[in-house]
Amino acid sequence: MEILKMVPALKDYIWGGTKLVTKWGKKAEGKVAESWELSTHRDGPSGIDGRPKVTLRDVVNAENMGSNCRGLDRFPVLIKLIDAEQKLSVQVHPADEYALAREGDLGKTEMWYIADCEEGSGIYLGFSRDVSKEEVERAIADGSIEGLLNFIPVKKGDSFLIEAGTIHTICAGVTICEIQQNSNVTYRVYDYNRVDKSGRKRKLHVEKALDVLSFKKYLPRGRKEDNVLASCKYFTVEERSFSGKEELFCGGSSFNAVSVLEGKGDIEGISFRKGDTFFVPAGYGRYSLSGEGLFLLTRV
Repeated sequence: MEILKMVPALKDYIWGGTKLVTKWGKKAEGKVAESWELSTHRDGPSGIDGRPKVTLRDVVNAENMGSNCRGLDRFPVLIKLIDAEQKLSVQVHPADEYALAREGDLGKTEMWYIADCEEGSGIYLGFSRDVSKEEVERAIADGSIEGLLNFIPVKKGDSFLIEAGTIHTICAGVTICEIQQNSNVTYRVYDYNRVDKSGRKRKLHVEKALDVLSFKKYLPRGRKEDNVLASCKYFTVEERSFSGKEELFCGGSSFNAVSVLEGKGDIEGISFRKGDTFFVPAGYGRYSLSGEGLFLLTRV
C-alpha cells in the first residue's frame, strides 16, 4: 500500500471562522470550524487524493494499521485542525467504558497543539481548584462556570494532553491541531446561551457530564523529551522540523500519520504544503520528506 494524501471532511459549527480556508488552504466557501484531516469515523471519514469516492475508512485494515493496533475493532485516532473564531462550548468527554455503554462510541482522550493564536488568547483546562459536584451544578445553572475553570494563556507551539473527564474549552483566536481517540462524543456543559442558524439553543448534556467529570484541580502534564509532545496508550505524537531532507521509518508496529503545520515540499514525490496530512501504512519502511517545514508525526 502506498502513502496516501488525505482529503479532509470539513465541519461548519457556529463557533468556526475562515482561517482554515484563508490560511490553511481548505476548499470551502464561508466558515470552517473543523477539518477532519485523518478520519475513519462514520461522522466524517477523510477522502484520498486522486481517488474519488474512496475514503480512508474503505482501505484501512489490520495489516496497514500495524501490530500495536491488533485487537482493536476500529482505527484508533482522529486528527483535526480547529479554528475557534468564537469560544467553543464548555465541555467534557467520557472515557471508553462510559462512552461505549451510553453512546456506542469510544471515549475521548486528546492532545492539542497550538498551531496559531492571536495575542492574549488562551484555553480553559480543568478546574482551578478541587470542586464538588454540587458546586459545579450550581455554576452551570447560573452561568458562572468559567469562574471555576483554569485559564491558560497560549502561544504557538504549546501542547496539552487532555485526558477523558477533563472539563475544557478553546477560546476565541486559537487554531489547534488536535490528535484524539477516534470518537465524536462530546458532552456540552455550557454554551453561552448561543443559538444556531435556526434560532435554537444547542443541546446540553449536563447530567452525563456530571457523571464523567473529574472534580480535582487540574495538574498540567509536562512536555516530553526528544520531541515527543504526548504519549499515552491511544497515541504518541512527535514534533519535527526539517530543512532539506528528513528520513523517517514506518515499521510493522504502527502506521504513521504526518500532519504538515508549516512549510512545503514533497513526501516520496507527493507534494505538500501547510495543512496537508498523509497516512503512511504500517510496514512501509523508509520514506523521506524533502523541503522545509514543521510537522507532527502520530503513531500508536
